[in-house]
Amino acid sequence: MSQVIYGLDIGKSTFHLIGRDSHGHKVIRKKFTRAKLLEFFTNHSPTTVALEACAGAHWLGQQLQSRGQQVKLLPPQYVKPYVKTNKNDYIDAAAIVEASTRPDMRFVPVKTEQQQLLNVLYRIRQGYIRERTALMYRIGGILLDFGLSLPRGHAKMKALFFWLAQQSHELPPLLMNELIGLHEHYLRLNENIAEQNKTIKIQIEKDAKVVLLKTIPGVGDQVAAQCLGNIVPSAFKNGRHLAAWIGLVPRQHSTGGKNKLLGISKRGNKTLRELLIHGARDMLSRPELAEKAYGKWITELREKKPFNVALVALANKLARITWSVMSRQEPFKVAQANV
Repeated sequence: MSQVIYGLDIGKSTFHLIGRDSHGHKVIRKKFTRAKLLEFFTNHSPTTVALEACAGAHWLGQQLQSRGQQVKLLPPQYVKPYVKTNKNDYIDAAAIVEASTRPDMRFVPVKTEQQQLLNVLYRIRQGYIRERTALMYRIGGILLDFGLSLPRGHAKMKALFFWLAQQSHELPPLLMNELIGLHEHYLRLNENIAEQNKTIKIQIEKDAKVVLLKTIPGVGDQVAAQCLGNIVPSAFKNGRHLAAWIGLVPRQHSTGGKNKLLGISKRGNKTLRELLIHGARDMLSRPELAEKAYGKWITELREKKPFNVALVALANKLARITWSVMSRQEPFKVAQANV
């Protein structure tokens, strides 16, 4: 009997399953609840289960792997071309099966629970930062309505009432009470962000890979945490493939034998790309250190090209070195800047 390949369209509480044998014949078409789905695969012999890499997919992938199943996670954009005619959950499941059998299909590694935790901690931190930024704009907008233009920056925001005391006119007492409440909320958000930074550091300092990653100039705790949470070195052939996945390479639009390269593709992990660019910016602000770590090419490129071009080029180099350090399990050496 030929092995059955299952395509699973996942939802919050219902799961639609399509199974096809090696000849493409449909052998099952069924709807499950979460508990019934896990029970089904607990009693099933080892087989292949394909599903889209979306919300809840990594947890479900972990559960299926623990039950002896082989899990294939597909990027949703690679499944869409295989959806025929109208769209419903069973058609989506059939498209997942079809896409998973293509010989040149690319798959997403199933994240571990630790990787998921690191991503959650960082998302909570980013939520605090966005809330703090919105609060600063809110306070600035309120003051502008009363004829005061608050200078930008956290230094001014932390010393808000000292700055207000130096202004030429006083604000209504009710407004001052409201500003006190908003300012206290701003200070609490600063404390939450600092606490989140400590939590992330505690989580990653136990991992030996972090010590290796932090030997790379421009890589700190936040970059190392995101590398651990999102990069599986074995999923990439080399560092250039990782840089392309992150979106730090030119987007190509070529035809008729004419090559046309555009701006960076911005594919893959937005957060990791942003952090690598911030790390590269920190290095470019110290040219002597950047040249010592990565060679004269970055200084020469900075002299010939716009700042942002050199910035992305160095971020690309950081991504490739990161892959090299993680895959070889060796600390960064200056010679590795040529990988």
